[in-house]
Amino acid sequence: MDISERQLEIIEAAGRILTSSGVSGLTIKNLAAEMKFSESAIYRHFKSKEEIIIAMLNYLAQTMDTRLTKTLATELSVEEKFMELFRNQFSFFKKNPHFVVAVFSDGLMEASQAINETILKIMEVKVRHVHAVLAEGQKKGIFTKAISTAELVHMVMGAFRLHMYKWRIANFRFDIKKSGESMIQSLLTLIKAKSK
Repeated sequence: MDISERQLEIIEAAGRILTSSGVSGLTIKNLAAEMKFSESAIYRHFKSKEEIIIAMLNYLAQTMDTRLTKTLATELSVEEKFMELFRNQFSFFKKNPHFVVAVFSDGLMEASQAINETILKIMEVKVRHVHAVLAEGQKKGIFTKAISTAELVHMVMGAFRLHMYKWRIANFRFDIKKSGESMIQSLLTLIKAKSK
């Protein structure tokens, strides 16, 4: 995904509006005011509000894929890789909560099929990396084989999404890194193979 510096600035400004005012507050008029641009200057970079949101979500998918690929390429143990996949996400979202707003906004998912498909792409990126580390852990006998890798992925991703959603509806009031760490440790306790 090629994105210009100006487009990234627009995406970040859109994120600030999403975080403070929700989807209904994200209008080209409000975005132009936030950036001290004319509306026509915004339209030179994006055709519509939908295109801005899709660019934001695509940017999230791309940066997530890059970050998580680096994590899996390290020499960390399987358990450490598992923890790092989630720590990485919690750190990123703590610094960039507008991406959580974009993914978990009521009304946004109903807004367009293209937005839904882009959100699905983000989920697929995360699932691919989580699946890789869980499969490796099962192969090495570290994670339970009593449940299929695909089912483990659903359980882990479900816990992560619920945690992010709770943070979103709590208006980011609790420390996502601290509570996320507790969630990661609980998941590890559940999925580790039982010693004989």
